[in-house]
Amino acid sequence: MGTRQVGQRVAEETVLFVSVLKWVVLGSTVGVIVGFSTTIFLKALNWGISLTGRFSYYYLLLPIGFLLSSLLVKYLAPDAKGHGTEKVIEAIHKHQGKIKTSVVPIKLLATVVTIAVGGSAGKEGPCAQIGAGLAAMLSRLLRFDATDRKKLVICGISAGFASVFGTPISGAIFGVEVLFVGNLLYDSLLPSFIAGITAYQVSSLLGVNYFHHPLNFIPVFSSAFFIKVLIAGVYFGFCAILFIEIMRLGEKLSGRLKLGAPLRGIIGGCVLVVLVLVFSKRYLGLGLDTIQGGLQGRDIIWYAFIIKIIFTSITLNFEGSGGIVTPIFFVGVTSGCLFAKLFGLDTATFAAIGMVGLLAGAANTPIAASIMAVELFGAKVAPYATVACIISFLITGHRSVYPSQILGIIKSSSINVEIGSEMDDLEVRYQPRDKSIVGKLSYLYDRITSWLAKK
Repeated sequence: MGTRQVGQRVAEETVLFVSVLKWVVLGSTVGVIVGFSTTIFLKALNWGISLTGRFSYYYLLLPIGFLLSSLLVKYLAPDAKGHGTEKVIEAIHKHQGKIKTSVVPIKLLATVVTIAVGGSAGKEGPCAQIGAGLAAMLSRLLRFDATDRKKLVICGISAGFASVFGTPISGAIFGVEVLFVGNLLYDSLLPSFIAGITAYQVSSLLGVNYFHHPLNFIPVFSSAFFIKVLIAGVYFGFCAILFIEIMRLGEKLSGRLKLGAPLRGIIGGCVLVVLVLVFSKRYLGLGLDTIQGGLQGRDIIWYAFIIKIIFTSITLNFEGSGGIVTPIFFVGVTSGCLFAKLFGLDTATFAAIGMVGLLAGAANTPIAASIMAVELFGAKVAPYATVACIISFLITGHRSVYPSQILGIIKSSSINVEIGSEMDDLEVRYQPRDKSIVGKLSYLYDRITSWLAKK
């Protein structure tokens, strides 16, 4: 080997070492910042919920809460509208990771107001958007170029998810996996893991308590049980489709109202008040009691998951602010309870599988969802949860609760879609190649689901 080649090799290793060191420091810094911000947000949210929870009829404040949320977002930070993760994905793909600083405090306030009065939304989206906003702020201070800025913002997403759910590994993977359907940004894995682990440790030290529920009952493997898990994966995929399509329907209905955002917020709040009087307060807010009850094997009314989807669609499409993953967990757990009841299976086991299975399908994140099953419920559930997650991911098709996701793979060779397009802009064309009975049935299924989506 010549002297020149040796020099080039040494130079390459030096550059890589410096790069690793750089992103270890940056990932740790983002993790500390986001860990603090998540703690502040969660404590503020808990305070708001406990404040309004003193009153039995707090949900009557829904129209006022949605009005206040819409005013905060409209006049102070329009980019804080909706569920936060979607806006961060959009910022990375369309705006080179640029996020306005004003998004951070406004998203925090709007979400606390929305959930405190009973809006059906989650806490993870705001944490992801707040974390991404703080990371973008840091990138401006350090004068980063577009490539490094986007990588730092991805660290902010990962840290936000890891610290809000107490799942550092799956949270970090989620921040990387959620950007593209079927692709992972490997160059962002190291700083994302470091940011996620650091944020989780910081928020834990600051007193944030996390929910972990290891399952005590996992049956011995059998072909009959495995077939039921396969069926469950298909079932959760259809539940994810239902979730996505009702969210789209809510967006269309909101858009058809030729009214300003504040008036839409008042209308949405009033509709939810009426629905509460019909169906109870169970479907308001985060719904953590129902989630925990399902995972403990308690009996839950069979249509709970459908009502929760409707509540969430109204909240997020009619000027409420918050995330969408916690409602996905609610829907996954309650639909899993229904599946277990129908087949005479252990409720807690399929509630847990449903929780991660629906996330895999609705968000197109099967890897993160599978790892989350291990972090939350223990390693014994991993084989079953992973199979259900992958099947749900495939069954959901080319849909997503995050319209700005970029398609990286085609889920079936009988479908012709343009890779690299946003999920919201896809034109799905069917080209059946398999002439067998299975192929024809697959084609028929694709046509039916496409027709339902257009409706």
